[in-house]
Amino acid sequence: MGYYYFCIMFLDKTIERSLPENSETRSPWHSFLKTLSWRILGTIDTIVISWMITGTLELALSIGGIEVVSKMILYYFHERVWERFSVRTKKGRSWN
Repeated sequence: MGYYYFCIMFLDKTIERSLPENSETRSPWHSFLKTLSWRILGTIDTIVISWMITGTLELALSIGGIEVVSKMILYYFHERVWERFSVRTKKGRSWN
């Protein structure tokens, strides 16, 4: 748990230092960097877990490579579904 906390805090502080401070909103660039850093962290996690389970670094790297692509594709479709919810809500319709 300490490893994950350290990685998240390190990445968060690095991103904060590289961007201008705006107390009201975060820029799209900030969101992009945060998304990218989270994807990198998630892929490293997958590789480490795969390595521990399989005992083979080559296999773990293969799993991590497949995972990073599949997760980006899944995220895109997930985002599009949520956009449909957003559009429907903006038109005054409810899902209840």
